[in-house]
Amino acid sequence: MDIKKKLNILTYFTLILSVFIAISCSFHSSGIDPYYLAGSKEDRKNLIELFNLLKKEEPGSNGEFAVTREIATSFARLNDYERLIHFLSAKAINNPADPYNGYYFLMIAYAYVQRESRPIAALYFDLIIKNYPDLIINDESIHLVCLRNLINENVKVDQKVWYYNELISRFADKIDLGTSYFMLGQACEQSGDWNGAVAAYTNYLPYSGTVIPGFPYADQHAKHQVDFSRSQKDWTFESLPALRSAIEAALDAGNATALMRYQTKVNFFARSWEQVETDDIGMNKFNLAQFMYGNRIKYSPMLDESSNSNEAFLKTNGWSLSLNTWYLYFRKIYFPQDPEIHGRWEWAGIYYGEKF
Repeated sequence: MDIKKKLNILTYFTLILSVFIAISCSFHSSGIDPYYLAGSKEDRKNLIELFNLLKKEEPGSNGEFAVTREIATSFARLNDYERLIHFLSAKAINNPADPYNGYYFLMIAYAYVQRESRPIAALYFDLIIKNYPDLIINDESIHLVCLRNLINENVKVDQKVWYYNELISRFADKIDLGTSYFMLGQACEQSGDWNGAVAAYTNYLPYSGTVIPGFPYADQHAKHQVDFSRSQKDWTFESLPALRSAIEAALDAGNATALMRYQTKVNFFARSWEQVETDDIGMNKFNLAQFMYGNRIKYSPMLDESSNSNEAFLKTNGWSLSLNTWYLYFRKIYFPQDPEIHGRWEWAGIYYGEKF
């Protein structure tokens, strides 16, 4: 049995055990269950007062909610999350129509977070947003709280797509839309929903410049995905040898027009080796023919040794006195949404100068 199945089984039995203990530890009809009287003498006295007050409140009322939350908070202050979980579980099970059950389950979820049982907490967060109406407590939506927690969990990508869509459609004014659209695009890519990914990245583009931790080139990635999906892709070659043969023939003939026709029409770059991606000098900034006029461009008979199955470098010389050496950069196209294009090759850019 793999680890994931073991975790699911463990989670299931943990929840069953929690429910069983919660029911067994629920209120006695004759008074207060001594199980819930925890902490110091003063803590126990406070809990007795709260439980006595709780019995006087109308089920499902605002008053009952206020007292229930104070009891749970008292257990949290004592770091007694086991009693908190049992108390609120029994409360929700014995009163399934209570309008505040969603919030009680949210407190249970946080208790599991404090116990470092985030997989169980995630089950409760998911349960709340899918099965209980939203509540505004302390001016904050409990569904929004759950979604913010769930997008940071290690969940299936299709679930993450659903969570981000919920965030964007329901709480656009409460979240960072730029980050949310980009991360939705990432989740769609991982799930294989390429149309969804392009749509998300398209929505992200107006928010270009958003700082997204872990994705320093978010703008470039989103723009490339959108632009490439919309392009004709008529510059691609079936294989690396076919691309290289066409490039070398154009160089031999000194044919700048043909050479420019072979370069990718989406985000073609020209940069020195020390430049980062955001410092690109695009090919539209200068005329390629000017570098070829009166010069005979030579190229290495072999690809650079750093080439691999996904990208390749061809060393060339003779462009100009100031920029004599260029490495032409070829790469395999990653575009699974179109099987006819996916896996073909393109001339994506130029690195000028000698490699370090």
